[in-house]
Amino acid sequence: MKQILATLFDQQTLTHAEAHEAMSRIGNGGANAAETAAFMSVYRMRPITVPELAGFRDALLELCRDPQLGTHDVVDIVGTGGDGKNTLNISTLACFVVAGAGYKVAKHGNIGVSSVTGSANILAHFGYDFEASSDKLREQLDRANICFLHAAAFHPAMRHAAPIRRELGVRTFFNILGPLVNPARPNAQLAGVFSVELLRLYNYLFQQTGTRYAIVHALDGYDEISLTGAAKLATPAGERVVTAEALGLTTHAPSDLAGGSTVDESAKLFLDVLEGRGTLAQRDVVTVNAALALQCSNPVFSFEEALAAARESLDSGRARESFRHLLNV
Repeated sequence: MKQILATLFDQQTLTHAEAHEAMSRIGNGGANAAETAAFMSVYRMRPITVPELAGFRDALLELCRDPQLGTHDVVDIVGTGGDGKNTLNISTLACFVVAGAGYKVAKHGNIGVSSVTGSANILAHFGYDFEASSDKLREQLDRANICFLHAAAFHPAMRHAAPIRRELGVRTFFNILGPLVNPARPNAQLAGVFSVELLRLYNYLFQQTGTRYAIVHALDGYDEISLTGAAKLATPAGERVVTAEALGLTTHAPSDLAGGSTVDESAKLFLDVLEGRGTLAQRDVVTVNAALALQCSNPVFSFEEALAAARESLDSGRARESFRHLLNV
C-alpha cells in the first residue's frame, strides 16, 4: 500500500491492476486507517481516471456477497447521490413502477447520502429484511418482480472504509462506486450521476460491459431526470440533451420534488405516490425515470411506449402491489 501511495503522491495515476490491488487491500483490511484516509484524500484533489475506477469496481465486485438470483436479466435504477437536492425517493419509486410493469428489478441501495432518506432508510422504515437469504431474494423477485440488495449487507469489504469515511465527512470516490457495484450484476441499468464529467466516465465504463444502459444528469444538478430543466442523457446510441417539453412533459419547480425532513415524512410521500395521491410533478418525475429504465430493459420500446407502460403501472396500482408483495414475502 505504501508503494501505491508513493505513486499517487508523485502525482501519477494508477493502472487498472494497481487500482485493483489497492481496493483489494482496503477491502480485506490490509490497509491501516492512515493509509486508507490518505488514499481517499488523493481523489478529493484530482479526478479519478477510467482505469482507476474500473480497477476499484472490479475489486469490489470480486469481494462482494453473491445474491445468487439465478439470473442477470434484471434492471437497476440507482444514483450516486451527492447532488444535495433532498428530493423524494425518485429512483426507488421508479423501481416499483418498473416492477409493476412486469420487469424484474434488483435494486442496489444504501442509506441517504445527499438526502435525509435513502432507499435503505425507506425500506427499513417499512420493515424490509436486509439480511434476506438468497432463497428469499429469489422468491421476492418471483412474486414482487423486485428485491433489494443493501450495499452494507452485500459489500462486507466496505466496513473497513466506512468509519474513516464518516470521520472524513466529505464525499469520496466510494460515493461514485455504488451504481457500478450492484452484486446482482444486472444487464440493464439506469444510473444517475451528479456531474457531466462523471456521466462521461460512466459512459465509457458501461460501453465496455455490454450492459443496456442509460446515464442521466440534470444540468441543474440532480442525479436523475428531474424535469426542472434540461438534462444530459447518455446511452449506447450516444449523448444528447433532453428537456421536459421534448419528452412531452411539463417543466416543474425544484420545490415540487422536495423530500421529507424526517424518515417518517419521506415515507408518507413515498406511499402517497404509490397510492395515487402524489402531485403531478411527483408522478411525472417518477414515471419518466421509470420509462428510461423500461427502455433499458426492453430496447424495442419507444420512449412514448415506455412512458405509457410506466404510467399504467402506477395508475393501475400494480406498482403499489409490487411494493406490498415485497414486504410480505
